[in-house]
Amino acid sequence: AIPRLAAPLAYAPRVVAAPVAKAVVAAPVAAEYDPNPQYSFGYDVQDALTGDSKSQVESRNGDLVQGSYSLVDPDGTRRTVDYTADALNGFNAVVRREPLVAAPAVAKIAAPVAVASAPVARVAAALPAAAPIARVAAPIAYSAP
Repeated sequence: AIPRLAAPLAYAPRVVAAPVAKAVVAAPVAAEYDPNPQYSFGYDVQDALTGDSKSQVESRNGDLVQGSYSLVDPDGTRRTVDYTADALNGFNAVVRREPLVAAPAVAKIAAPVAVASAPVARVAAALPAAAPIARVAAPIAYSAP
């Protein structure tokens, strides 16, 4: 005879614990302090295909930043901004606008202004008209050849 085994009363999920991650704290790195920071940069864009024209230069010596940038506005003038920034005076800018080409002199002509009014069109109203009635007698008989 085959021995019979009893069925389990309930199934329980298998419990698996994840390993605990340990945080590794790096020692703080002392940042280098530059008591007199200095830099200088500049760029220039002259694109004849798109008409883009702009430039900028800037330099820093300690707490003093000086620079300028320029661009061509849509109305054809060049806008140039010269600026400085420091801890004492803050940010200061001077804006200049210069035409790229000299504007042609406009001749002043004193002439009387003539005002003409539009002519008035006189149109007669269209009246409805009856269409003629076509009177054609129908054939008496039709025969195929």
